[in-house]
Amino acid sequence: MSTNINMLIVDDEESVRDSLYNWFIEDGYEVGCAENASVALNMLEKKDFDIILADIKMPGMDGLEMLKRIKTIKPSAIVIIMTAFATVDTAVQALKDGAFDYVTKPFDPDDLSHLIRNASKQIALASENESLKSRITNLEQVEDLIGSSEAMQQVLREVQSVAPSNASVIITGESGTGKELIARAIHANSPRKFFPMVSVHCGALSESLLESELFGHEKGAFTGAVYNRKGRFEMADNGTIFLDEIATISAKMQIELLRVLETKSFMRVGGNKLINSDFRVICATNKDLKKMVDNGTFREDLYYRLNVVNILIPPLRERVDDIPLLVDYFIRKYCNAMSRNIVSIEPAAIRKLKEFEFPGNVRELENMIERAIVVGNGKEIRVKDLPLSQESVVSSSVESLDELEKKHIQLILNKYDWNISRASKALQVDRVTLYNKIKKFDLKQPD
Repeated sequence: MSTNINMLIVDDEESVRDSLYNWFIEDGYEVGCAENASVALNMLEKKDFDIILADIKMPGMDGLEMLKRIKTIKPSAIVIIMTAFATVDTAVQALKDGAFDYVTKPFDPDDLSHLIRNASKQIALASENESLKSRITNLEQVEDLIGSSEAMQQVLREVQSVAPSNASVIITGESGTGKELIARAIHANSPRKFFPMVSVHCGALSESLLESELFGHEKGAFTGAVYNRKGRFEMADNGTIFLDEIATISAKMQIELLRVLETKSFMRVGGNKLINSDFRVICATNKDLKKMVDNGTFREDLYYRLNVVNILIPPLRERVDDIPLLVDYFIRKYCNAMSRNIVSIEPAAIRKLKEFEFPGNVRELENMIERAIVVGNGKEIRVKDLPLSQESVVSSSVESLDELEKKHIQLILNKYDWNISRASKALQVDRVTLYNKIKKFDLKQPD
């Protein structure tokens, strides 16, 4: 077993200390020895030991008293009691006081080695858990949430305010503004952060597929259902479910979603067993849901169930001061990904980017920088490396989000000669979503 494990052997018999010392040194452990409890406690104050093997009968302080003292110094230390006088009472007392286990003298080498291996595995698992918790905690500063502008700082204040609660949140804003990043920031700063955040892109799925995706299905529920499958609500138990493009769900799905939100229970498609799940729901949309409620295309009761808190993400054209920060982040991101030396960007290119309308918002800016790093030469991104043609600029007469989205998707499709794979990658959506958008906006390939 690897042996970043430090072991301390405490026994008043020199022969026992020596034999155990030589035994575990050969196994690769780092081993210290103490002839009594007082010496051992002094050693523990100066150095961390992961596993302590302690005799129960020693002059002065006995092993059980030493165990209690060790647990006050280092609660996570694994203490194994050794005794030649094992009784049920001493074993029970040692375990009550926090001992990992106990062994009786004379030792069975295989049994003792097995016990030490189990203790070492527990230490490794505890270390891994702490590391995981630390990494998850670090998500509190979600790296892609970049912006010093007042508009973005207001969004971050709202995230900080709503995150600790269980309130449902609707995140609104144009396509490409980073709504899913905001959802992840809310989850990462919430008490649910140690459980999953499960994302569902509602606009990419038909009604029947979305129902199966959300609720799961039983084997044989429909053609192709060859095994039982958990749904996303079930997967999100104790965590968060993120429903993107919530405005696209059908009237039937609106009713089913409302029932699940009210009861936190559901049945899989084709099943008859009620499943409970404790989840928080966060939604995102680039549509005006209130207007959809007014014209009868979105249920009012569902709207109010979801819209406990509304966070509006500003478009990039309203936070132009953040563009240099975002550009710097994307340069570093893609240079690292491509194993390229970090490049800079000329001031003229930054000025041009600040003047650009960015119908695709942050997503479009990211795509521009990635492309510039791929096609550019030298150590600097120049204006000529950026796709800033006037054809790309959306007219100020375009007002609705649908018009902006339609024009931007048409622009990207034309740019990549209607190569669906490349266009969907540039737009950062899957192919099914892109096909649905093409159908929705009745987009046509130029002759």
